[in-house]
Amino acid sequence: MSDTSSSARPRRPLARPGFDPATQPWVVANESLPPVPTSLLTPDSLRGTLSQPSTWTLELSRDNDLRYPGREGTPVPAAVLIPLVTRDEGVHIMLTQRAAHLHDHAGQISFPGGRIETSDATPVAAALREAQEETGLPANHVEVLGSMPPYLTATGFSIIPVVSLVRPGFELAPDAFEVAEVFEVPLSFLMDPANHRLYEARLDDGRVRQYYGMPYGKYFIWGATAGMLRNLYHLLRHGFTPR
Repeated sequence: MSDTSSSARPRRPLARPGFDPATQPWVVANESLPPVPTSLLTPDSLRGTLSQPSTWTLELSRDNDLRYPGREGTPVPAAVLIPLVTRDEGVHIMLTQRAAHLHDHAGQISFPGGRIETSDATPVAAALREAQEETGLPANHVEVLGSMPPYLTATGFSIIPVVSLVRPGFELAPDAFEVAEVFEVPLSFLMDPANHRLYEARLDDGRVRQYYGMPYGKYFIWGATAGMLRNLYHLLRHGFTPR
């Protein structure tokens, strides 16, 4: 999520987890759940699923009840783009690694996105703008499929995920101030619950924080990004499994 802000906007207190999220105890999350079949992860199937009303159940954020100090109160409206890139070898999800010096979610794996500004006509417009600013992804390569319900974070954001297909042939120009790296992960890997871990960390005040993690090679996808991917799984799963 973009760290850019208006000079008139007060800066909120720094938010850091206070533990290494990758080294906490974990279990496989709901190992009995099936993977989404690869036949339903094609561009046409994704268009069909996202165009239909769904009765899928939102998996509540495990972060919202454990807000960081100074991040309480009304959540900040934000939007992210979930870019599904249509490669010859299958659909991939584009992700970014945020720069280590940023105020919010420093060094974490995230979708391109950020605050919804007053100049943004809609959350979709905000997601497209932020994606272009952060990564250089041109809007004319993006086909918006739909939006998911807001995801509430411990850092005090209410994020609307905007799911999109991205036509290949684009050239990226990441903003080095905000983005350390842009990379892709096969959608089939992330839509298999066998790759979803549920971590548990005990905080200094005795409370326990639970969060999802999805390690992929050298990348540790966790927190809000993993939570939104988990909800994307539930959304796509209803393309073949009734609840």
